Amino acid sequence: MIDWERVNQLRDEVGHEDFAEVVELFLEEVEEVTKRLATNPDPARLGDDLHFLKGSALNLGFEDFGTLCQYGEKLAANGRADEVMVPQILAIYQESRRMFLESGEVKAVA
Repeated sequence: MIDWERVNQLRDEVGHEDFAEVVELFLEEVEEVTKRLATNPDPARLGDDLHFLKGSALNLGFEDFGTLCQYGEKLAANGRADEVMVPQILAIYQESRRMFLESGEVKAVA
């Protein structure tokens, strides 16, 4: 679910001091989009939203979440936005987020 090697790589790239800030920014931006998808999904914007989420997810190591976003993005790009399983995407994000935060990898973010 979480690519811990990617998490460690990102920490090394940004530095241990700035890692918590990067994670906090990631979570804020992703939360904004996931809330929109949960409350007011726009089929015309779905592909773009999923593309953003995929990039963010893979950057931080949220592998399963990123994979589902990528699949949904492809569906949306092929005119099949109605087939995107938004509730599953949101659920895997919440589970990934929970696992990540409970891991203790980031102490300053909650």
